[in-house]
Amino acid sequence: MPRVASLYLPYLPTDRLRPNQAKGGRPDLLDPALLLQGREAVRRRAEGLTAKEIAPPLTPPPLTRSAFLGKEGEEMEDGRPEDCSCPRGGGWRPGARWAREERQKQIDALPRHQRPPMRELGRRTEAARIAFHDISRADSALRRAEEEEKPLVTVEHVGQRMTIAAACPVARRLGAQPGMPLARARAFLPGLEVVDADRPADAAFLDRLAFFAARRWTPRAAVSGPDGLWLDLEGVAHLFGGEENMGVRILHFCARLGLAARIAVADTPGAAHALARYGAEPLILCPSGREHEAIAPLPIAALRVEEEVLGAARRLGLERIADLVAMPRAPLGRRFGALLLTRLDQALGHAGEAIRPILPLEPPSSLLRFAEPIATPEAIGEALRRLVASLVGTLTEQGLAARRLEWLCDRIDGRELKVAVGMARATRDADHLLSLLAAKIETIEPGYGIETMRLVARRCERLAPAAIHGALAGDAPAPDLAPLIDRLAGRLGARRLFRLSAMESDVPERSLRRIPPLDEASDWPRQWPRPVRLLACPEPIEKVVALLPDGPPRRFTWRGKAHAVARADGPERIYGEWWRRPKETESVRDYFQVEDEAGARFWIFRRGDGIDPRTGDLSWHLHGLFG
Repeated sequence: MPRVASLYLPYLPTDRLRPNQAKGGRPDLLDPALLLQGREAVRRRAEGLTAKEIAPPLTPPPLTRSAFLGKEGEEMEDGRPEDCSCPRGGGWRPGARWAREERQKQIDALPRHQRPPMRELGRRTEAARIAFHDISRADSALRRAEEEEKPLVTVEHVGQRMTIAAACPVARRLGAQPGMPLARARAFLPGLEVVDADRPADAAFLDRLAFFAARRWTPRAAVSGPDGLWLDLEGVAHLFGGEENMGVRILHFCARLGLAARIAVADTPGAAHALARYGAEPLILCPSGREHEAIAPLPIAALRVEEEVLGAARRLGLERIADLVAMPRAPLGRRFGALLLTRLDQALGHAGEAIRPILPLEPPSSLLRFAEPIATPEAIGEALRRLVASLVGTLTEQGLAARRLEWLCDRIDGRELKVAVGMARATRDADHLLSLLAAKIETIEPGYGIETMRLVARRCERLAPAAIHGALAGDAPAPDLAPLIDRLAGRLGARRLFRLSAMESDVPERSLRRIPPLDEASDWPRQWPRPVRLLACPEPIEKVVALLPDGPPRRFTWRGKAHAVARADGPERIYGEWWRRPKETESVRDYFQVEDEAGARFWIFRRGDGIDPRTGDLSWHLHGLFG
């Protein structure tokens, strides 16, 4: 029996505008603990309620009879407790006077060294340490979500007025609903954040999600409207550990993207669609053949019918799907039309409903089959020339250019040979591509012969027009380095060709990063001179003679060779980046530029400021060379 899942994204237009909301602290829309707890908590969490609505504030326990007993365990004559600092109905609290007196007698009987500190007695006579790290991650995340999340709506023009097209969960809880005029919403929500609705962008985002689902979850994924997807789980659910594990995984993926999501699995697309949008839980697994019982209590709007049909049904007192099932079909068809009966039959499985899956775009490729296997370099080169010409024609028709090519050869013994080449810049120059691939012919081992050859453009980019600098433009023609870089990368390897670019970091080894050869590089600030050659890892130096705390070294030994310092400049103090690593909170480095008697210049540093041992161990290291 086929199984279909319906993925519902109720707040897609607003969640798309806040892609990092889940990472910034909003609680996970579906965590394993909520799945194991009560259904009401799951429903409230899925609807996006705040922390106060999910977990109401704790109330003190009710006052028991023991609170009205005296010290001897007998009730007072007037039925009230003796005079104490515990308020009536407030329950017991550790700092109450009547609780301290009982405990104080036991404490006084102990030796002085065994008595507990005053803080354990509930007193506040000593200064409390400010605790920044005692707050749990969950509580801090919920608090940030309440403070930072603002009501957000998208608006569109309807006639002469602007109406709300979509609203986030916070805005809906405050009263802003889709279809409401924007002026009315701003009247009671002054801090409302308004963004123009972009339905094409929402549809494009949903298409990308469908493509991702077709590649990672199931090959049959389809868009089920402006707010969800259909996923055919036949033959793929067991790969994820079952339907429940697969549903939890999909919901966690959506939560990481900041998307509120709900999913339902049933035998028919109509039932899954209805349960995902009108069910009581974020994850619903309908048993096979039980669609009638599952959708019976749902409203008629779950059947995907027009508003005119819903209005006519409400006037007749029909609210649920169960009311329609109990009525004769002929009167229903005459009064509401054939679409209502079709949707009902599709949901119950009496009529089929086709899912048109979205097909992932295949990369441009060219294929060549041979009547007789080929094995000579000349034949392979001629076949490669035809493949490149065919692929360039395909790329030209689609307006694309290749950044990475894969050359696949199927030998007659069943073995597949693969050769990959990359380009520094997207191109569809046939001569250039052919020269890069021809250099790889010597790596091909044809064996008994090659019967099939394919050329696939694994990575493509849009080829936009570019201005040509030359004599007509009044500029000197700039040399094109991309072909040279591609040839060098083909011989040396793509990882061996790079440029160094400066990064915003005080620590020298973190202030550099590798970038592609054609990318724009950033330089260091002029006021901070840095060596020409910076070692990836500082090397320790030995036998250093220097005066503490700020004296430069007079001599040192590096790689077994002694150096006598003739000139020195420094120190330049660099502090650790405490926001990256807690161990660098108090770390200090003092850098010196030194020149030995032979004229060699070095960049060395000492760990620590020479005064406080917490800043470093006073070891010396060499970090760079100036020339």
